[in-house]
Amino acid sequence: MATSVIDAPSAQLPGLSNDEIHRYSRHLILPDVGMTGQRTLKQARVLLIGAGGLGSPTALYLAAAGIGTLGLVDFDVVDVTNLQRQIIHGTKDVGRPKIASAKDRIADVNPHVHVEAFETPFTSANALEIAKDFDIIVDGTDNFATRYLTNDTAVLLGKPNVYGSIFRFDGQSSVFATEDGPCYRCLFREPPPPGLVPSCAEGGVLGVLPGLIGTIQATETIKLILGVGDSLIGRLLLVDTLSMQFRTVNIRKDPTCPACGTHEIQELIDYEEFCGIPQAAAAEAGPAEIQDITPRALSDRLKRGDHIDLVDVREPFEWEIGHVAGARLVPLGTIPEAISTFDPSREIALYCKGGVRSRKAAAALIDAGFTRVLNVEGGILRWADDVDPTLPKY
Repeated sequence: MATSVIDAPSAQLPGLSNDEIHRYSRHLILPDVGMTGQRTLKQARVLLIGAGGLGSPTALYLAAAGIGTLGLVDFDVVDVTNLQRQIIHGTKDVGRPKIASAKDRIADVNPHVHVEAFETPFTSANALEIAKDFDIIVDGTDNFATRYLTNDTAVLLGKPNVYGSIFRFDGQSSVFATEDGPCYRCLFREPPPPGLVPSCAEGGVLGVLPGLIGTIQATETIKLILGVGDSLIGRLLLVDTLSMQFRTVNIRKDPTCPACGTHEIQELIDYEEFCGIPQAAAAEAGPAEIQDITPRALSDRLKRGDHIDLVDVREPFEWEIGHVAGARLVPLGTIPEAISTFDPSREIALYCKGGVRSRKAAAALIDAGFTRVLNVEGGILRWADDVDPTLPKY
C-alpha cells in the first residue's frame, strides 16, 4: 500500500465536528478513507500555483474533499475570456483579483477549509518561503518558466509536485519530485524554444479540458495524502479529448538530472532567462526600422485618405471572428509567398491580435527590402478599444 505524505500518528490528527462528519459522510463510509483518512485530509496543507484553468477545478474539489489548508498563489485578475474554462470564477467577478474570487468560492463550497492567499507572482525570490510549510505542491501554471520553477522548488524542498498541462484538446498529468520518482526535468531537460508552444490565449483550449486534467490532479493529490492506490509517480498520463483516449507512458528517474539526480541545482535560478524569454522579447521587437503606429493614429490617417495597405496577418478563423474594415488577409505564414502582392511605393500597416505576429511580419517585409512598414500597436484588440468598439474581442 502507498504511504501517505502526512507523517502524523492518528492521535495527533485533528478531530471532526458533527457538521464535518455529516458533510464528509460519503467519504467516511469508504474503507480507504474512513475517519482516519478524513482527519488526515483535514491535517493536509496543499499549495496550488495558479487559480486559473487547472487551479479552478483542483481547488474546488480539494476544498469539497476537506483539505484543511489550501494555499493559493496568483496575481492575475478575472477577465471575461477566463470564464469559458476557469469555473471557480463567475461573471460578477470580472475585474476582481483571482485570489479574492477563489477565496469566496472556496468558502461557499466548504467553510471548514482555511485558505492562505499569496497574491504575488511565484518567483525564485519567494518560492521556497511560500512552499516550505505545505505538504504537496500542485502545478496549475501556464508557462514553462513557472513550471520549471515549481519543479525545482518541489525538488529542493522534498515535496511532491502534482503536475498538469493543457493544450487545445490535449492534456497531461503526472506526479513528480517524490523520493523515488522522476521530476519534471527528468522528462523535459530543456524548455522548448520560446514561442514554439502557443499559450491558451494564442492557441486556444477546449473549455472542459482543464476541468478534466484539474480533477485528475485533485484525485492524485488526495491519493498522496491518504496513501492509497497507484499514483502517477513514474507515469505520464496523456489525454486526447478528440478521440477520448487515455494512455500512460512510463518515465524513469534520470540519474543525470541536474535537479533530482546529480543535485547540481542547489538554488533557484532565473527561469525566464533559462527559458529564453528575454532573448525572445528582444527578437520579437524586430529591426529598428519597424515603426509603430497606434490604432487611433492609423484610423485618422485612413479617414484622411492616406494610401495605406492595411494587412491582417492573423489566421482565417480569426478573420471570421472580426476584422478591420478595408483590411486584407495575409496570414503570417504566407508572407514570403505573398511578397509580390505588396506595393513598395505604398505604406504597409500590419496588424494581428495583439501586436506580436505583426512585428514578425514587418521584420520579414523589411528583410525583403520594403522600407515603409508600420506595425499597429496592440493589434485588433486595441483597435476595438480605441477605434471601433463594435468589433468582437477574443
